Parts: sequence; C-alpha cells; structure tokens
Amino acid sequence: MVGLSSKSYELLSKIATNEKHGENSPYFDGWKAYDRDPYHPTKNPQGVIQMGLAENQLCFDLIEEWLKKNPKASICTPEGLHQFRDIANFQDYHGLPQFTSAVAKFMSKVRGGRVKFDPNRILMSGGATGANELIMFCLADPGDAFLVPTPYYAAYPRDLCWRTGLRLIPVHCDSSNNFKITREALESSYKKAKDDNINVKGLIITNPSNPLGTSLDRDTLKSLVNFTNDNNIHLVCDEIYSATVFDSPRFVSVAEIIEEMDDSSCKKELIHIVYSLSKDMGFPGFRVGIVYSYNDIVVNCGRKMSSFGLVSSQTQHMLAAMLSDDEFVDNFLKESSRRLAKRHEYFSKGLEEVNIKRFPSNAGLFYWMNLSSLLKEQSFEAEMALWRVIINEVKLNVSPGSSFNCLEPGWFRVCFANMDDETVEVALNRIRAFVIGKEKTTKNNNNRAKKNNNVVEVKKRWQQNLRLSFSSSRLLDHHETVMSPHILSPHSPIPASSPLVQAT
Repeated sequence: MVGLSSKSYELLSKIATNEKHGENSPYFDGWKAYDRDPYHPTKNPQGVIQMGLAENQLCFDLIEEWLKKNPKASICTPEGLHQFRDIANFQDYHGLPQFTSAVAKFMSKVRGGRVKFDPNRILMSGGATGANELIMFCLADPGDAFLVPTPYYAAYPRDLCWRTGLRLIPVHCDSSNNFKITREALESSYKKAKDDNINVKGLIITNPSNPLGTSLDRDTLKSLVNFTNDNNIHLVCDEIYSATVFDSPRFVSVAEIIEEMDDSSCKKELIHIVYSLSKDMGFPGFRVGIVYSYNDIVVNCGRKMSSFGLVSSQTQHMLAAMLSDDEFVDNFLKESSRRLAKRHEYFSKGLEEVNIKRFPSNAGLFYWMNLSSLLKEQSFEAEMALWRVIINEVKLNVSPGSSFNCLEPGWFRVCFANMDDETVEVALNRIRAFVIGKEKTTKNNNNRAKKNNNVVEVKKRWQQNLRLSFSSSRLLDHHETVMSPHILSPHSPIPASSPLVQAT
C-alpha cells in the first residue's frame, strides 16, 4: 500500500497484511484498468469496457416496475414509512422471519420446486463472499485445506483463505474431457495432500460453474457426494448461479441428490450450500449471502458468526415482500432465462463471425473463450502478453484463464450480461477488429515468409544448375566464358545471419 513502510506493516496484524487476498492477480488488475478509464458511449467512447464483472443487469426494468407498484415494501417511502420504527430498530442475527421464509421459498422455486428448504437452516451473510468465508470459519482451522476443481472462481483465495488461514488444493481438470470432475482426479489430489500431511477438511464446488458456465449432471453430483462421504469430509456447494440456467440440461442442486439418497448412504451433516441474490436477481449491492447447512451444529455456530455480516433489516423487509410475490417471481425467473439465452446467442454469433471458439455452456453470465489460436506460443507468458494487448489496446477487461487456475493457456472468461445492447455491439466490434487485424498480420507474415522461401528455393535451384553447368564445362564453346556466380546472380549472396535466412 502506498505510503506504508515495512516498519508500518510490522505494527499491523498478519491477517490484515498477508498476501492471500489475491488483489495483485490479473483478475483484479483488469478491474483497476477499467476504473482508471471506464467506457462511456458519449463521455469516453474509447474507454475500457467492463467484461470482467459477472453481473446480471438484464432484468432491472422488471425490478423497477415492481418497486413502483409496491411502494409499501420500502420503509423509505411515504407509503411504507409507518413500518419504519419496527424495521429500523435492532434485529437479531436470526433474520426477519418473513425474510428467511421468503428466501427458502425462492430457493425452492429456482430449483423447480423439486426440493424444499427449511427457513430455520438459513444463515445470513454479506453476499456470497461473506457466506463462503462464514462456512470456512465453521468447518476448518488455519492450515487446513479444501479441495477445489479447476478452473475455479478467481477470488476464491480471498473469500476462502485470506482471513481464515486455510489453503486450497487444486483438483486439475482439463478440456480433454470437457473439464469434467472425475473421481480419479479427486482421489489423486486427496491422496497427495494426505501424503504431504495436509489436513483436508472438504471439497468446494461451483454449480453452475464459474468460469465454465456449465451445470453439473446428476451422476457427477452423486459421485462428489459419495467421495466426500467415503472420506468423511465436507462438501460445500456454491450454487449462486442456479437461476442463470438458460438452456438444457436443467440445473440439478445437491439438495435434490441427497434427498434421493437414504440416510444410510448419505451423511447429510457434511453437506452445505452457499447461495446469494447477487447473480440470480442481479442484487450484488444488496449483499445478500446465504449459507444453508444440513448440520445442526454448523447452523448454531454459523448463526452466531453471522452477526458480523448481517443483511440490513430494510433490505430484508423489502426483499421479503418481493420474493413472496409468486406472480412476480415466476415471471422474473422465466423472463431472466429468456433474456440470458437471447444475449448468449447474440454474443455467440458475434464470436463465431471471427472464428473464436468457446466452451459450450448452458448457464452463467459469461463465456469461457478459447483464444489459444491468437497466442504467439502455447505458454502462460504468451497468454499474459495477449491479455495486456486486449486490456491496453482493444480496451476490453476480460480475465485470463491462469487467474482461474486453468492449466491450459489461452482460455479467457468474458462476461456478457452486465451491459446494455449498444455496449455489447461496441465490444463485439472491437473483438472483430482485433481478431481480423491479427489474422491480416499473420497472413502478411506468412506471405512474406512464403516469398522468402521462394527466393531461397530459386537460389538453391540456380546453384544446383550452376554446379551442373560447371560439371559440363567441356560442352561449352571455347568462345564462351564461365562467369562468376556473383555476376550471374541478380542478388548479392545471402549471409547465414541475415533476416531472410532467419525468417526461412
């Protein structure tokens, strides 16, 4: 931090000053580039477009319409002012009963009504960030570890490790099997951690995946539950994108899986769900984070810890009214899915026009985009070089795959739901111009290399013919003179160190 000497740091806590926040990663650096030079259609049309922020802004009009029709839902309006004193005073950390009931009902609706949730198991926290940290505080001690399949959310080191002292152990998945989480990969990472004397307390997954934008199938979820049960470790399922599924297959929650399993084959007390309204409803500023645990002790401990990150009572009050409106919620979920599908399709076609490949997805607010063909070489150094060009010259904040712990260079996460249609078109035009420009440069380079190859080939043929001429010198007329190769050649000899040879 600017202005703080090393001695100043010595006066602070190790928790506050350790480097595990991850703020210096390319993921956050892209945000800083946007903050320094934010795009605006009229005030700053050449600025950086924010495509690194997974926000859902496609249904704000529906929210605004509901607020206009329901002014009583807020204690800050003349219509709702009569409840001000009841809501603005102290609320304990159990949460308003009408709020926890409404959230439980909403979570069930998001999952198609196939599973029910108990309001008494809902713990509040300040967004999914706070919810993830809260469950880690409940389940593990400093130095303990959680397995996490790759690629995973770039801010997990901050959310899960920064203040808790935990560590993450990557379970590496790759594109050869569509980044599928296999039992073999889990066992391998778990065994290695145990061999290294690391105490593994659990496995954390995102479903739907961030950054892949895919939902886990039923068989994979069963395999994960069985793996954690067999090893007697926790399973934390981050399901904050569960209502962003816009295409088949439908979303399957871990709650459905464990309800299908009998108590003898499933240790429910090891299962915990993280949820929020930041992605599904587009309310990141409301800081509504939820932990839903099937473990009674975790619920009791977590509820006491949640007092450090409660959702404000006026936010609870308003959302309780909104989420209890069945007609609104049903329409919102349907319309949100439709708009996400439309935006996804439109953006997909824009990428296909310039032959950019993407990972097939059915959920989320982003693409997992493959730009490996644009790398100078298949390395993370080349990935970072390309990322810097995209940030500084193309002026798009996209996130490189290495910041998501992806082992394959060339993948980038690009968000598409946090902007209006006009900004999307500007972003696509920049992408098209960049890729086409790269293709022209590559084509020109190839043409120059081809031309150089032709020159060298002509020279080789000439030299070969010249040798044949010398070997047949007895056939020459005595009036003919054998000329020097330097005289015969229209060009000077090409030294071995010249750019032409090097290009060849």
